[in-house]
Amino acid sequence: MIYLDNAATSWPKPEKVYLAADEALRRGGNPGRSGHKLSIAAGRSVEETRMLLARLFAIPRPEAIAFTLNTTDALNLALKGILKEGDHVVTSSMEHNSVARPLEALKSSGVEVTKVATSPLSGVDIQDVRASIKENTKLMVFTHVSNVTGTINPISDIGELCRERGILLLVDAAQSAGVIPIDVMEMDIDLLAFPGHKSLLGPAGTGGLYIRDGLVLNPIREGGTGSFSELLTQPEKIPDRYESGTLNAPGIAGLGAGVRFLLEQGVGTLREKESALANRLLEGISQISGITVFGPPAGRLRTGVVSLVVDGMEPTQTAAILDDAFDIAVRAGLHCAPDTHRMLGTLETGGTVRFSIGAFNTEEEIDLCLEALRSIAEEGGLGEVRE
Repeated sequence: MIYLDNAATSWPKPEKVYLAADEALRRGGNPGRSGHKLSIAAGRSVEETRMLLARLFAIPRPEAIAFTLNTTDALNLALKGILKEGDHVVTSSMEHNSVARPLEALKSSGVEVTKVATSPLSGVDIQDVRASIKENTKLMVFTHVSNVTGTINPISDIGELCRERGILLLVDAAQSAGVIPIDVMEMDIDLLAFPGHKSLLGPAGTGGLYIRDGLVLNPIREGGTGSFSELLTQPEKIPDRYESGTLNAPGIAGLGAGVRFLLEQGVGTLREKESALANRLLEGISQISGITVFGPPAGRLRTGVVSLVVDGMEPTQTAAILDDAFDIAVRAGLHCAPDTHRMLGTLETGGTVRFSIGAFNTEEEIDLCLEALRSIAEEGGLGEVRE
């Protein structure tokens, strides 16, 4: 199989990820819940991953990272832990439902939301963001990279603006963590929500939220933390305050191995490779008639997420042909981002076919993908099935 669905979840993983998760599962132990050797070893593994993540994102203190189930969980903690009645939020018109839906729910609690118009080529305009600020603006929340078009938002510029105006900045790094170098201090990021299972190359069911020092959130769940058990209220200590219940120790161990792989390879090196493959794909598609591509063209600032439609064909049909006839895995549909498709004009036509390049894709795979697309576009998908 040629796997080009890395924006949904990365695959394959580095071999050390599988080994680390397997070892943690076989070893056993509940981190932070007992004093025996197995529990201590599990806890040490969790804290090692926390330290590796802090190194990756240039976070001064590892305990500022709270482990979550995924990016969605982290975004819900950030949004619902900060916002209250009377607060105003600025966001974009290209957000994933993991941002859009919690904000929609918070509207019923008296939270005001402004969506800034977004260009599929260059993201939000910082002047439009500036113009959206009100006296009660508490937070700005933006996706770093669109999961539909690969468009990159100017997060550093937004962060600088937020510092000037005393506004908090929450970044959805679902499509950028592990792809684009992130320095939370230099980029003035107060909260960073990230997944473990995408470009950080870890297992599903892992993720985290960086919370700037001095910023205290209302937790969205309470329960056992393994600490301050005499209290009937949630402890103030971080990250315990946000990590109620048993952590996914095997998954976090695997995530640590994925982050270590990234640090060894260099995020910049992997980004250059993915950018080169994305440009190869885009340049090849430009030579095929009957295909419309959405987002930045080849040579422009973007990531390896490429969305397209084949003229006269439903996206789901295109994806099914790629899967069945050519053994190429992609994703078709709205990609949980209806606002983006509304802006692109694809909401009512079934969305797009999304190709998302990962750390282990090759030039040969991209060329085979182009051959398949040419066959589908020129022959209605009736070309020869690749053996």
